[in-house]
Amino acid sequence: MNSIVYIGLDVHKESYTICSFRPEDDCAKHMMKLKSDYKQVLKYLDAMRKHYGEDAVFVCGYEAGPIGYRLYHDLMERNVECIIMAPTTMGVTNTNRIKNDKKDAANIARCLAYRLYSPVHVPTAEDEEVKEYLRMRDDQKQALKKVKQQILAFVLRQGLKFEGGKSYWTIAHVKWLKSLELDGLMQEVISEYLITYDYLVSKIERLDAKIEEIAASDRYKENVKKLSCLIGVKTYTAMSVLVEVGDFKRFEKPDKLASFLGLVPSESSSGETQRTGGITKAGNSQLRRLLVESAQSYTRGAIGHKSKELNRRQQGNTAEVIAYADKANERLRRKFYRMVLKNNTPRNKVATAIARELACFMWGLMTDNIA
Repeated sequence: MNSIVYIGLDVHKESYTICSFRPEDDCAKHMMKLKSDYKQVLKYLDAMRKHYGEDAVFVCGYEAGPIGYRLYHDLMERNVECIIMAPTTMGVTNTNRIKNDKKDAANIARCLAYRLYSPVHVPTAEDEEVKEYLRMRDDQKQALKKVKQQILAFVLRQGLKFEGGKSYWTIAHVKWLKSLELDGLMQEVISEYLITYDYLVSKIERLDAKIEEIAASDRYKENVKKLSCLIGVKTYTAMSVLVEVGDFKRFEKPDKLASFLGLVPSESSSGETQRTGGITKAGNSQLRRLLVESAQSYTRGAIGHKSKELNRRQQGNTAEVIAYADKANERLRRKFYRMVLKNNTPRNKVATAIARELACFMWGLMTDNIA
């Protein structure tokens, strides 16, 4: 049989720390620091064949992190098996409280050899492109939010107050901002702020139009239509869920998806004492934030009521999908009112609980478990 050698990689922007590991040896060997280039990893593997034999099979692994999937693709394209491991699922084999790159690489190699990890789902090239596009749009949204805050703060410092209503950023409010006449450089300041505001608003509209176009493609159209049957889930959120999660069927049960999103309670129990805390916040923070935002839509409106917009989004789906979505929408709204009005649970806690169940209903829609 070919000898299997596990290669642990502690990856950083400028360098990789690499080592080899075999269960029969039970220790990391041939520790080296390389430049952050897959070609250096291939040279290392060639050198290791002198130690482990020409028929040795190498399995590389590294933690998911900011370098993304590029190293994974580079190695797999050259017939080197590579696994990206979810950091929150990895066992800890380094217990002496000394942490450095060498210790991390050895820990990664041991976890790889003894299967003390869960692999990260690697998206297709198309899904990865769409994911980056969606995240870029989200960055622009955050920039717009910051500019809005800056404009409101500037107006407040000038002692000005909008009297045309209680809501900001309405048509009337923006018109009032543009009508302000200030002295000296103050007028230039508000003008520059508003130029930036208008630019970002128009840019986000353009990006949203492109996302709608992508969502209408054959690859995403059907699933986007299904997810959009849920209250608070429109095209951007539906697309984000699809490309960030990938294959929903890799989660055996819906609570596995909720755990992946970090929407399950943490626990610290010992003996007869059981303590649960806030949510774990492990996994995909981007999706967790989007789902909590979507959950806010269940905090208003009558139970069982369907808006014209929701009816429009549900058109084109099968009767079974619409019935399942309606059941989910009614259940989640009812849960909000029961927990807030009857049990006096804080709204933020309720929104998080609803986000968890919303993720579970999404799992049902994407895996056809809608009975």
